Formats: sequence, structure tokens, C-alpha cells
Amino acid sequence: MRAQFRRRAISALVTSVVAAPVLLAAAAPADARPVTPAQQHGKAERLAKKLVKASSGKSAYRHLEAFQEIADGNGGNRAAGTPGHKASTEYVYRLLKKAGYDVSYQNFDFYESKTQREKLAVVSPEPRDVKVTAYGFSKSSPAGGLVAPLAAARVDQTPGCELDDYASGDFKGKIALVKRGNCTFQQKEEVAAKAGAIGLILYNHSGTEPAHGTVGDPANAHIPAGNVSLADGEALAAQVAKGETKVNLDVSTEAIKRQTRNVIAETRGGSADHVVALGSHLDSVPAGPGINDNGSGSAGLLEVALKLAAETRGHGQQPTNKVRFAWWSGEELGLLGSEHYVKQLSEKQRKQTALYLNFDMIASPNPVEFVYDGDDSDHKGEGPGPQGSAQIERLINGYLDGRRSPHEGTDFDGRSDYGPFIKAGIPAGGTFTGAEGIKTKEQAARFGGTAGTAYDPNYHGAGDTLENLDLKVFDTNVDVIAHAVGIYAHDLSSLNEPVKG
Repeated sequence: MRAQFRRRAISALVTSVVAAPVLLAAAAPADARPVTPAQQHGKAERLAKKLVKASSGKSAYRHLEAFQEIADGNGGNRAAGTPGHKASTEYVYRLLKKAGYDVSYQNFDFYESKTQREKLAVVSPEPRDVKVTAYGFSKSSPAGGLVAPLAAARVDQTPGCELDDYASGDFKGKIALVKRGNCTFQQKEEVAAKAGAIGLILYNHSGTEPAHGTVGDPANAHIPAGNVSLADGEALAAQVAKGETKVNLDVSTEAIKRQTRNVIAETRGGSADHVVALGSHLDSVPAGPGINDNGSGSAGLLEVALKLAAETRGHGQQPTNKVRFAWWSGEELGLLGSEHYVKQLSEKQRKQTALYLNFDMIASPNPVEFVYDGDDSDHKGEGPGPQGSAQIERLINGYLDGRRSPHEGTDFDGRSDYGPFIKAGIPAGGTFTGAEGIKTKEQAARFGGTAGTAYDPNYHGAGDTLENLDLKVFDTNVDVIAHAVGIYAHDLSSLNEPVKG
């Protein structure tokens, strides 16, 4: 999962699609005999129970081991556009093809932001160097750097997200110091520029490292921008509060064209007029192997897909609805793979997509069982998802309640691959066990683990390995996937049922 809106790359205009799965013709249902709604629901329940019984975290662990081995043999990561990611796609493709799916690669180009210069120094009153990383696709500072006074934006629930966060001081000709949080990195850069700032220093809201801010596209860059750690940002803010603090910000980036690919697999049978889509991103960040983020979602999805194939192949009964699984690339660069996929769907194909389920980080070592808040009952963030999202949330919550597994809602904040689907009006849902957010005392009391610590302390780091997972919550989420696949493969009627408040 990307750090909030961590856009280090953009889709290119030129793309090539190999055997595009979305263009496959509809297949006639295997069972052409009329059935009642009750019979159809019974069929769905039976398949769901079989898939849950057959699928487990233990059986899916072999895929996590494979992803770890691939990363170990390819520079320690599986990032988009790298040999490690290519090997990961080949592993997934090979197993799905052998299982009998229609499988294809979906290629697309993207641009990666390459840093040329990144340096920050306090010029006065006390000269010193500060560790900084350049914003992805940042506008370059002049040769020798940008020297100007710092001005600190207001720190509130939406720091630096709105113009009134800059109302307390004159930012014209100054470099804005802004805390990370709530809105996109791109929005913070844009608003700082509108406030008159000639540069931006964004400091992290947690951890010990600088944030990885980005504007996502060179065309979005307005001012030179860099990232510093929470400690360094707070130290700069304290210094600004005492009097004028002048700094030299020197950053420069270059956009490099690369290519990567999604893996798409779908059942040979099932009606293409009713597509059940599920996805997980297969790429890691360059800093580590990405076994929780998102080897976990990828492994869980792969294992359920293989068990679905075995069940339908063994009994000769194809699903009523076409089930399509996707392993996205470029999520860590800005949801590139899922955005590309949704963008090339025709209007008819969008309408044929009944729903999308997303599984990104489902084995966090200090977890909370989060379910996407499809009905906005929590009244936080972005509001409800498209019609049907509330019903998806209800289905997942009902399954977890049935096994007495605690859970709570999480906002559709746009941080993972469901984003392009809900923007296209496709109902969505899924689960998530937490990233860099901090577990509260209440959550620790309910879910176990350690309060005051990140859900995944190894998020986007070299420590995201096989050794740092919660396999119990992984098993729970594999079962969530299996149950949802079993139900929706045969029965979509619940998507139209009213949800009580």
C-alpha cells in the first residue's frame, strides 16, 4: 500500500495490452436449468463453505515464501519495472495457467521520478545540514539551491491542505514548512504555491524517516519540494517559532520511462455480463521485499483462485458469474495498474463489472481487522462508496461476526487499488490490517497487540519479510476472500438488498 497518495510515477499515453481479458465473450452458464433465488443462494453458500474449508493462511504461506525468495534473488525487492516484479508476475501467471484460467499480461508504460539532487541546509541562525528527500517529480530548484526564510503552516486536522492554514503569516517569497496528513502530497504542494510559497518542506507525521511525497506528474509541479522526518520537521518548526530561520533547499528530479504489467486471470465459464472482480497489488516498494505489503493480499488471492479452479474443475460446474482476479503493478507508484485497467474499460464493460474487492496488507504484525466502510456509517473521510458498497461491507462483516472475529470500519481514503473502481461507479469493498497508522489503546484491548505502535512497523521498509507477519489474521483474511468469492461467484442478489442503518 502506498504512503498516502505516494505518486512516484504516472501512466504514459502509449500502452500495449496483451490478450486483454476484458474483451472476452460472454460464456453461457454451465447450468442452464431455471433455478429459484433460494436455490441460487444455496449454491453460493455451499461453494463458499467449500472454499473456506479448502483455503487457509497455512496453504497460502507457500506463495509468501515464493515472493520472499524472488525478492532475495533480485536485489531485495519486487518493485514495478524490476526483475523481482517480473519474476513475481511469472510465478502467478504460471500457477493460474496450470489451474485452467484464461490468463494474460496487461502491459503499460509509466514514468519513474529519478532524483538528481536533494540537499537541505539551515543557513541561519545556526548553520547545519538536514536529511531531505526530493518530492517525486518535484520542480527543480535553481543551481546552488533555493535560499529563503521558512514559514510554518498551521498544524491542525488538515495541515497545509487549505489556504487558511497559511493565514497566520506571510508566505510570499518563503519556503513553507508543512506537516504530513489528511490530504494528498500533491494538494499540499499546490496549496502552498497558491499561498505564495516558493518552496515546500514537508515533514512526516510518524516514524524516523522522511516522508515520500510526490506530485505524481511533472505537470503538477509548481515549486521545489522536499521531505524531512518528523523530528527534523518539529525542530525546524520550533526554530521558526523563535525567529527568522533561513534555509537552502536544493532538489532536482528527472522522469524516466519504464514498463511493467498487470496479471489478469478469469474463469472460462460464468456470464461475462456479471463480472466479479478482485485484486491485490503485486509490486513492492524498492526498499524491501513487500511480504505484507502486498505479498499477503497477492498470496491470499492466488490461493483462493487456485482452490476455486480445483473446485469447479473437479465437479465440472463453472460459476454462474465470471470471476476475474487481478494482480496489479505500480500501486506503490500511484495506483497505476488499476487506473490503467479501469481507464481502458468501455462503458459496457464497466457496467458488466458487478463489484470489485480489494485486499492490500492482510497480515500486518500489529493488526486491526479493518473492513472498508461502504456505507459511511463511521462518518469519516471520503463518504460512502457507490451503490452496492454498503452491501459488500455487510457481507464481510456478517462473515466475521459469524466466526466471532472483531473488526472495525476504515475509510475509502483512496490509498489502494479500489480507488479507480469507485471513481468509475463500481461498488467496492475489502479488508486491510493496517499500515503506518498507530494502534490505539482501545484497539489493543479489542484486537491484542501493542498500543502506541504502528500496525506494521516495517511498512515500506527492508523489514517487511516473512519474519514480520501475523499469520492468524492472515488466515482470517484468506477465509474472508474465500467466502466472498464463493458467494458472489453464484449469487449477486445481496448487492440490491436494503441495508438498515
